[in-house]
Amino acid sequence: MIAPQHHDIVVIGAGIAGASIAYEIISRGHAVCVVESECGPATGCSSHAYAIAHPHITRGSAKLLQLTRIAFELALARWGDQWVHRGALQPIKNGLDFDADAIALQLSELGLRPEIAFPVSAEQASQLAGVARAGVWFPNAGMLSLEKTSKELLQPCAQLTQINQVRIDTLMREGNHWLLSDTTNKISIRANKVIVAAGLSSKKLLSSIQIKLPLKPVRGQLSFFQIDSKSDWITRLPRAIICGDGYCIPASRLENGNMRWIVGSSFDENESDHHPRFESDRFNQAQAAGLLNYAEGNQSELTPDGQFVGIRCVAGDRLPIIGALPQRPGIFVATALGSRGILWSALAAKLITDQVLAGDFALLTRLGFTSALAAALAPDRFLAGGAAPALGAFASNSNPILPPSPRAR
Repeated sequence: MIAPQHHDIVVIGAGIAGASIAYEIISRGHAVCVVESECGPATGCSSHAYAIAHPHITRGSAKLLQLTRIAFELALARWGDQWVHRGALQPIKNGLDFDADAIALQLSELGLRPEIAFPVSAEQASQLAGVARAGVWFPNAGMLSLEKTSKELLQPCAQLTQINQVRIDTLMREGNHWLLSDTTNKISIRANKVIVAAGLSSKKLLSSIQIKLPLKPVRGQLSFFQIDSKSDWITRLPRAIICGDGYCIPASRLENGNMRWIVGSSFDENESDHHPRFESDRFNQAQAAGLLNYAEGNQSELTPDGQFVGIRCVAGDRLPIIGALPQRPGIFVATALGSRGILWSALAAKLITDQVLAGDFALLTRLGFTSALAAALAPDRFLAGGAAPALGAFASNSNPILPPSPRAR
């Protein structure tokens, strides 16, 4: 029988969530062991190099709006100096009137200060982003490589133990500890506290302790388009991130003079196929035309020249699952980040570390984080007899929609 290693705190999963939490724990002076099933950090959806961070403006739950605002402020403070393509435009829907005063009031009511978001006319948007579409400008939004960031967060240090190529698939209570093991008996670990940040694999792992969470895969494909230098699309390409129904980033020039433009992403629920699809490229061509309001553009001139396929993990209500399991003392969960890995990882790092280390939640409280918001994220919301406070309404974790101005209601 294998003699188990002993660690006080173990994080299962070395994607952006697990890496962010481990880094936060270490930064507070504690040792942590990170166990990853693959050869190293960020090999799954966290290998994404083009992740976008901005607060989301949606038609729906106030809790979701508050959470993405708080999460964005945390992500900006942590990684803002690493952003690529700073600034993002979220256009209003076609056919809606633009009322700058009404939108500014709505943003203020959502707690979004002008340094985070403000309305822009089509003329202002053209100057800022190169796209003449009125909407909301996020001056401090940006893009981040999840792969690079995850690896940087898990740089070797005395307080970090990394175990790769070991898939933990069983948790078992053993006195005051948890015993973690894999089916091959390659390793056994005893831990006081376990943080499960393993994406979709969290579902099977937690079922070993009779915790069932409604996690499902959502396939997303980014398309890398090459555009001929003589194409009419060239003059339409944005100078900033455009987000809304899909997103795109500024194009880059290739050695042959053509432009390379990244647009995405598809949203294929309950699918986990990593292979690129022609139909997803077609979908992204249509999204590109919509983002630029260029319906007359010849979409065939957006020539597919590579793809990135990621399998997102989402919960039944499309909110992330972040927090402690009161029914299983010492177990914490950070999963179902959906398409907002940067935001939710920044929030999970602070929230779970405060829970694990019995912190005072001072920073989160200053940002407006409340017990009601904690309850909206807690895994207890899916568990019968859970001890979490009342949860309130839920909302989608996708397809942000700018609230219409009063004239359009």
